[in-house]
Amino acid sequence: MATDTVQQKRQAHAMVDLLAPEELSALVSLLKVMVDPVSRAIAHAPVESEPLTQDDENALHEAREWLKRNQGIPHDQVLDELGMTQDEIENYRGRA
Repeated sequence: MATDTVQQKRQAHAMVDLLAPEELSALVSLLKVMVDPVSRAIAHAPVESEPLTQDDENALHEAREWLKRNQGIPHDQVLDELGMTQDEIENYRGRA
């Protein structure tokens, strides 16, 4: 391991020790995404290049117009209505 890398890891560890609990939680979530191979693949995947259909364009326009007249629905409220939690979504494993 290069000396530069060792120094960077020491610096990172020192900064982690300075974090408040909620900041630490956010950092752990970020690190999980960074080291998860599927998340990394998704993050580095090319942007979808398939053109939108007229139906897609119409649906997007309708959604944008609705949001101009209505307040968006908070994510937590949607989860409550579905009887789900964020942890369940994050830990979901699809059927193999």
